[in-house]
Amino acid sequence: MSGIYVVYFSGYGHTQRVAEYVAEGAQASLIAIDNNGEITEQDWERLNSAEGIIFGAPTYMGNVPWQFKKFADASSKVWFSRLWHNKVFGGFTNSASLNGDKQNTLIFFQTLAAQHGGIWVSLGILPSNTTAATREDLNNLGGSAGPLVQSPSDAGADLIPAGDLATARQYGVRVAEITARLK
Repeated sequence: MSGIYVVYFSGYGHTQRVAEYVAEGAQASLIAIDNNGEITEQDWERLNSAEGIIFGAPTYMGNVPWQFKKFADASSKVWFSRLWHNKVFGGFTNSASLNGDKQNTLIFFQTLAAQHGGIWVSLGILPSNTTAATREDLNNLGGSAGPLVQSPSDAGADLIPAGDLATARQYGVRVAEITARLK
């Protein structure tokens, strides 16, 4: 294990699929936030001892869902003890729309990481924004803070665009590389 954990909430399975791609790239372990916004005590211990933490959640109504917010609020106990200070952080999100105000979710993640005294890893991939670009290209939605993923509302997680999933995997690789450099 790399000492990196992807902690995520997934309402319909789309975010879980993206989390799996990020974790694959980072050689990380997954921690799912349940439908009540909770993780186990063992999961808290894993996050406290982690070298890196990657947040993931869908964007609902322009921000994180309440389940992720409950997890974030519960991390105030960790904040008080500074247990996540100087850890490497990253984050990703998805929504049904191409934009869907996903940037707000990434800013929420960045702020949470900063509150904990963490070090944020940007996406680091130029956008695919030429006339020849397709949804199969890396960073075709043009993110910079982290991966932006579009999950069609009328389809299952198996129809997430390949370029978005490849971007998620590559982001995991980047977070792992930066975590290793800072170790």
